[in-house]
Amino acid sequence: MFDNRLDRKHGELADFLRRRRESLSPLDVGLPAGKRRRTPGLRREEVAALAGVGITWYTWLEQGRDIKVSTAFLDNVSRVLKLDETERRHLFLLAHQRPPAISGQAWCEVPTLVRRLLDDLTERPSYVLNLRWDVIGWNAAAEQLFKFEQRDPGDRNMLWMLFADDRLNRRIVGWHLQAPQVLASFRRDFARAPEDESMIGLVRALERVSSSFRTLWNQYDVHGRCDGRRSFIVEGQGTVAFDHSSFIVDEEKHLRLVYYAVATDREIGEAATN
Repeated sequence: MFDNRLDRKHGELADFLRRRRESLSPLDVGLPAGKRRRTPGLRREEVAALAGVGITWYTWLEQGRDIKVSTAFLDNVSRVLKLDETERRHLFLLAHQRPPAISGQAWCEVPTLVRRLLDDLTERPSYVLNLRWDVIGWNAAAEQLFKFEQRDPGDRNMLWMLFADDRLNRRIVGWHLQAPQVLASFRRDFARAPEDESMIGLVRALERVSSSFRTLWNQYDVHGRCDGRRSFIVEGQGTVAFDHSSFIVDEEKHLRLVYYAVATDREIGEAATN
């Protein structure tokens, strides 16, 4: 039974690679069209050469043979065959029996359905972060709490707002106690894209303008998820406690919905007695 499943997977891998190769023309990958081509699309040797892999190993892979290839090998083939993220994942599942690591990317658009979800949360301050912690979408309740629209678009970054702009962190009760956990949470996202210039630039800018950021960043602490209870000084209301958490709304694009809900008197009392 196991051998049958493995044979079927190898067959699917062979068919998938062949169809993707045949769907591309030489012009799609910067090669001259040529006058005579007996097969549609690219030749196997062309894919191997463009990917920087051996023709024998690529041929065996496309034939569905039981061989072991590296992550770099599959990524190079994915690049040449112009696979999108979904197709790349499918290739890894067929070849490695496991999905690839998701490449880091600071996405800039909120999916339509997520936008509708934000608008439906009328009484719950909620916003969407990308991998770089840019705030790319928020609802009216979050605007009242965080004042995103009062900031220049380039400054709507939650890490920057928390460490470099007192308009927010001075309204958070006990901010100095929460700062290490917040920064450790960002460090996990930073590790997903260690060569991303925009994320590196954000860290370097914060090191220059915030001594507390610089100190905490150099401590290299790692904590669990950044959720729990956070209290804000709200104009006209005094101190308001919120429970907050984050939820992945698009794993491939690294989009996370951060959700705040006002803590009830009962919940605050229970927390105080524990």
